[in-house]
Amino acid sequence: MSEEFIVGSKVRVVALPPYIKTADPMPMLRPPDVIQLGEEGTVLDRRPGGYWGVRFARGAFLIDSQYIESVDQSPKNSDVQT
Repeated sequence: MSEEFIVGSKVRVVALPPYIKTADPMPMLRPPDVIQLGEEGTVLDRRPGGYWGVRFARGAFLIDSQYIESVDQSPKNSDVQT
């Protein structure tokens, strides 16, 4: 079961895969050190096979949902009702 993300949302790398695929029309394999553990990126789109297109500082890559988590952007005081 893969986690679902909203396009445009921020995600964080929680584990490095053995390799990274570029999000180009013809994906190429890159070593995992093109991204860093804990690096944040923006979800671009959903791809077949549980992959997500994510824009990081060094480019856009296809990454399996098991290697990323959603970044919680909700403020701490958001539960106060007026």
